[in-house]
Amino acid sequence: MSARLRIVRAGPSMTVQDMGRDGHLALGLSRGGAADRLALAEGAALLGQPADTPALEMAAMGGEFEATEDIRIALTGAPMRATIDGETAAWHASHLLPAGARLSLGAVTRGCYGYLHVGGGFAGESFLGARSAHLAAGICRLLRDGDTLEIGPDKGGETGMLLEPEDRFDGGAVRLTASFQTHLFTQADLDRLQSEPLHRAARANRMGVALNPSEGGYHIEGGRNVVSEIVLPGDIQITGDGTPFVLMVECQTTGGYPRIGTVLPCDLPRVAQAPAGAALQFCFVDLDEAVALERTEAKRRAELTKARRPLIRDPHRMRDLLSYTLVSGVVAGNEEDIQGE
Repeated sequence: MSARLRIVRAGPSMTVQDMGRDGHLALGLSRGGAADRLALAEGAALLGQPADTPALEMAAMGGEFEATEDIRIALTGAPMRATIDGETAAWHASHLLPAGARLSLGAVTRGCYGYLHVGGGFAGESFLGARSAHLAAGICRLLRDGDTLEIGPDKGGETGMLLEPEDRFDGGAVRLTASFQTHLFTQADLDRLQSEPLHRAARANRMGVALNPSEGGYHIEGGRNVVSEIVLPGDIQITGDGTPFVLMVECQTTGGYPRIGTVLPCDLPRVAQAPAGAALQFCFVDLDEAVALERTEAKRRAELTKARRPLIRDPHRMRDLLSYTLVSGVVAGNEEDIQGE
């Protein structure tokens, strides 16, 4: 029987997520998948497995878990207070979770979305090529207390690795490209968009994130006459009252609100992880620079395994200490070994 992870206590918004479902816009289904795709890649790198391996996404609060067998885990995304049987477990790191041990994950200390990865990923049937829940489309559901998740075969064995994450949990700089309606906004509004910080509002979920300008909303003449067309994650729609909304992974597939710009995919994790009140500073880049930035980021993600380093741990608190080869050439010290010298 394969290993399983039992959810003893589930936080308020816990789902299985992978990289999502591309290619279904014509069916009215947006990509979905992890809100922070970079966190998914970081966890996969820590465990040495593909970046689209399904993991648990937890919004704001974690939960408590037990495994039926010894499994490898990794913790990425927004840091949460983490313990294994009461002993602190480092975030952005991989660990051994022994069978029957209790993994407890508390509230986020920064950011919004935390991720729990397991060696082998979460198994199960896929739908339209993915395992991820897409709540807006009615695909799968929130996980609940008592749910048990099957784990796929784990081809790795290494734990105790650390990965320094890209700092994206407190807002910051976000780069944009022009969208189809950018030219309809005045230059004064475009300049203001890039000079004033926009603060993440309380209204935010996997469909979109509202932003609060410092000095009123953004408007264009005839904005309500824009014809509905395809929209994608990263598009910044301006609603009728002038509020900017950044569309996220479970956004609708068409919309008629004017778009003042589009967040580069490599910067979308920063928007997803911005906590309420965090300031985001937007800046336009041209298409050539945007393409170059995306290529650089894709290369960096592909090489995340090279950025891992050993996690420094206290030997007195390592329940898996005997699994490490600490000194080579050690003998048992019996008579046969001594004579053999």
